[in-house]
Amino acid sequence: MKKIILFSVFAGLAHAQAPAGYYNSANGLSGAALKTELSSIISNGHMDRGYSGLWTAYKTTDIDKDYENDGTILDIYSEKPAGVDPYNYTPGSDQCGTYSTEGNCYNREHIVPQSLFNQASPMVADIHFIRATDGKVNGMRSNYPFGKVGSTSFTSQNGSKLGTSASSGYSGTVFEPIDEFKGDVARMIFYFVTRYQSKLSTFSSGNMLGSSTFPGLQTWELNVLLAWHNQDPISQAEIKRNNASYTFQGNRNPFIDNPNYVNLIWGSQQPSGDTQAPTTATGLNVSGKTSSSISLAWNASTDNVGVTAYNVYMNGSLQTTTSSTSTTISGLTPSTTYSFYVVAKDAAGNSSSNSSTVSGTTNSGGTTPGTNCANENFETIPAASSTYSTKTWSNGGISWTATDARTDQTLNNKAITVRSGSLTSGSSANGIGSLTVTTQLKFSGTNGTFDVKVNGTTVGTIPYSTSVTTTTINNINVSGNVVVSLVNSSASNRVAIDDLSWTCYSGSSARMAQNTAAETTSNSFKISPNPITNQEIFVKGDLQKVKRAEIYNLQGKTLQTIDQPFRNGNSIKTRNLGQGVYILKLDQVTMQFLVK
Repeated sequence: MKKIILFSVFAGLAHAQAPAGYYNSANGLSGAALKTELSSIISNGHMDRGYSGLWTAYKTTDIDKDYENDGTILDIYSEKPAGVDPYNYTPGSDQCGTYSTEGNCYNREHIVPQSLFNQASPMVADIHFIRATDGKVNGMRSNYPFGKVGSTSFTSQNGSKLGTSASSGYSGTVFEPIDEFKGDVARMIFYFVTRYQSKLSTFSSGNMLGSSTFPGLQTWELNVLLAWHNQDPISQAEIKRNNASYTFQGNRNPFIDNPNYVNLIWGSQQPSGDTQAPTTATGLNVSGKTSSSISLAWNASTDNVGVTAYNVYMNGSLQTTTSSTSTTISGLTPSTTYSFYVVAKDAAGNSSSNSSTVSGTTNSGGTTPGTNCANENFETIPAASSTYSTKTWSNGGISWTATDARTDQTLNNKAITVRSGSLTSGSSANGIGSLTVTTQLKFSGTNGTFDVKVNGTTVGTIPYSTSVTTTTINNINVSGNVVVSLVNSSASNRVAIDDLSWTCYSGSSARMAQNTAAETTSNSFKISPNPITNQEIFVKGDLQKVKRAEIYNLQGKTLQTIDQPFRNGNSIKTRNLGQGVYILKLDQVTMQFLVK
């Protein structure tokens, strides 16, 4: 997931965006009193720009500046945070209109259905809870409340779902966005029931709204939204949208500026309707280690409302808390054995039983950083071709994928040329210290840069121009398994890449690299066909010895773990993977595969 900044950080960062003293009158308040004061604050200055004004607002409020950063509409029902979006919309030119399928056009999605307030102003045009979304998915969502889907009747191309509710306290039809935007939806609804709390008694409930100013939501819906708010922290995209909405409309969403307001107002409501604990986390395993750290991964727990966090214990003491299904414990002693277990928690404070305990031993000290972990000279890329497409190959034990790429240009002999795409490695052990690469702008275009990402996080930029340029980024210093990407931020520049290498970091060694290479050589697997079809991966090779299969996205997030994956055949069924590039790990061997 891309939202990795903690609430405490965001509270300071986001609050600085609001005018000085904007929330001063709310200081020291909690519960209903805080909600009422916030309602007064965000009602003052609110300018009704009209329903048609939303089209203008979206050109600044709903633009993708944080995922692909391509200037298209940021649609929460089609955006794929870790892959290629199924379609994109140009602001202004792709407005609905009529639609019959996904990808036809975007329109104005009222997160709180406008039928509940009879399309009245100013609610009908309030930018803070009305998003630009795909028309078809908007229509399928209709006026159903948001909740956890059990049995699915419709799934959008990014994984948003419609179906019967699995949320405690409600059995009707609900709509569930992907995890990346669950907190966004929750904070928009919290805004609505705060801004318009004095009108709630005149609105229809829609099986979601309450009729009184406090709490303002039905208990089951409140429990869902509290869980989503806590499990999905505020993103930079939300902050930017809040600021742009303030410029357009004159008021703010306080739950983006100050996320702690949510629990200050409704926190005491959490236990009232939720006493069910999450299921026990399974599949806990040591996924990587260095001389000073141990990485862990496990399968997600489930909950009737939603799992918000996992407490990770080391040697019986709480070590860290995370919202993901993996973590790295650092600051450990070389050649030392540690034991770990995990406990899942929900928004109401319910805790699961302890997971099974696993042990891990850190590597011995004395690893020397500086040895090259990757040396890619692009001599094994596919045959020379001027056609732009996805290219895949392997070299030196590392698999590679280049999107929107051609193979007919040269630098130091063969090179890969990327247009509006990226070059991405498979998962590589032993970390990364510094990275060196040679680039050149081909044909026409302007000087620019590649974003360099390690496990999905930007660590620097690589410049390119018409001159052949070799650049080194020092002190990247990421340990463990790494996925390295070079992303072209231009939609038209064609840039050749050659002689890409990086040094190992912290805990890697020549002996370890040789062992990994030996395992890869002695356990030869092949995915066929690739790209995969029908959400099924067929694998050729000595499969009966494989103990575990894991599927990752290119940011290193574990999407699926299967023990004894080939006991009943030679294929693996995947879980609704969207279009994009993924990593399959069979014990210690990693391969990339495509989903189209």
